[in-house]
Amino acid sequence: LVPLVVGTVPPVAFLTSLQVTGSTPTPYELTMKTVAILALAGSAAAFAPAQTGARSSMALSADLSKELGAMTPLGFFDPLQLCKDGSKAKFDLLRERELKHGRVSMLAVAGYLTTAAGIRFPGAEDIPDGLAAFPALQSTSDGMMVLYQMAAFFVMAEICNRDASEVTGVKPDFVGDYRNGALDFGWDKLDDETKLKKRTIELNNGRAAMMGIWGLVTHEIMGVSILPGGYLPGH
Repeated sequence: LVPLVVGTVPPVAFLTSLQVTGSTPTPYELTMKTVAILALAGSAAAFAPAQTGARSSMALSADLSKELGAMTPLGFFDPLQLCKDGSKAKFDLLRERELKHGRVSMLAVAGYLTTAAGIRFPGAEDIPDGLAAFPALQSTSDGMMVLYQMAAFFVMAEICNRDASEVTGVKPDFVGDYRNGALDFGWDKLDDETKLKKRTIELNNGRAAMMGIWGLVTHEIMGVSILPGGYLPGH
């Protein structure tokens, strides 16, 4: 059950789209469809609100309609009533996951389109784009080393990109602020209005990217191009 309040792709539409190719799928296509479905299920579990026990039951109700991201024309859009109790703690948990998934999706869209444009690292010129890159990397020892490095990077990114106020003593300014007193790039010099505008831009771009990467991957699996010139990655 994916909360629509955080701007993800409706799962029914996604799963239905995987069944309309009109031809007998190859073993590779079946494998990639299975991976996509499992990934969707995993993302749904990641977005599900955690049980917080007595602390959440004692939380005061908050006016979530004034939170960042509640914008026209829908305003505060929560059709699954995940935050119907007005729990600010639950909302912040969902918002943090929305931001994280949005940030990852923005990188994913950028990487997908970059490789589709033919851009490669030196030595990787023969690696195909799209989902076909994974079996190609698995077929060689050098490719496996690349996959191991990717996995190590993901682990390190997950460790570093979190609230570390218990260690640094620096409290985040807002949910998703992972600077931890180490990174700034001029953020602290901005006025409150500019900060709010930039946070809104990041949130909306992340929402669009979550839908975008699912759309790109779904159409690749279906064998239907949505890129200029009819180009279809992975084929």
